[in-house]
Amino acid sequence: MPHQASRTSAGLPTPARALAVGAHPDDVEYGSGGTLAKWAASGTEIHAVICTDGSKGSWDPSTDPVQLTARRQAEQRAAMKALGGSPDNVAFLGWPDGELEAGLRQRWQLAHWIRAYRPTVLLGHDPWQRYRIQTDHRHAGFLLLDALVVAMDHHYFPELALPPHRPEAVLLWEADEVNHLEEVDAHLDTKIDALLEHRSQHQNSMGISPDRQEQATEAFRARILGKLARQAAGQGFAYAEAFKFISLTDPYEG
Repeated sequence: MPHQASRTSAGLPTPARALAVGAHPDDVEYGSGGTLAKWAASGTEIHAVICTDGSKGSWDPSTDPVQLTARRQAEQRAAMKALGGSPDNVAFLGWPDGELEAGLRQRWQLAHWIRAYRPTVLLGHDPWQRYRIQTDHRHAGFLLLDALVVAMDHHYFPELALPPHRPEAVLLWEADEVNHLEEVDAHLDTKIDALLEHRSQHQNSMGISPDRQEQATEAFRARILGKLARQAAGQGFAYAEAFKFISLTDPYEG
């Protein structure tokens, strides 16, 4: 379980816009689905950028990667709708699954979307999670922060022809040292529903097999709720998503 700092903040003011950046389709819902659903219900315009094509997200060797990519993009749009956002508010960088890099071209792409969506809060993977073996998650986290830096400064990538943008805060999920919680008690069903829209992943990562659909779905739900409950322990509410919070309101921070 991630270490929770003695000083843990809870509940940011509802942002005007939020952008979550995930390595793969479904990462956004696992990391921040409840938070995005809560904000969307209060009027936040929510967006997502997915870095890879998700083409290797199957344990079946006969799966056609091109068909799987198309399916996973459709699932991601459906998940965004389930969270309360527009299916059109999802962008795909399209890098091959398992081969993402935090390189200059990727930074250019993501800086475009940060400037275009102009989020108040930016969310994504914490790249400093100890002993992380999922390389796409690690690279997506570094890419998020690298793209943020250049998106804030008009001297970088002027050819984008978009004004620079500085979010107010960054929330990193999967953090080892959590210093911020978002209560999601009223948005559990929405988070689960959004995750379940990723039907191509039911058997792979959720353990939901066709022969025991109902029981396996309940077991998956219990796993998700158990993690959220552990993250909220001792905080005065039942369920929370946990983050590393980085403030960007001071121009000299970072």
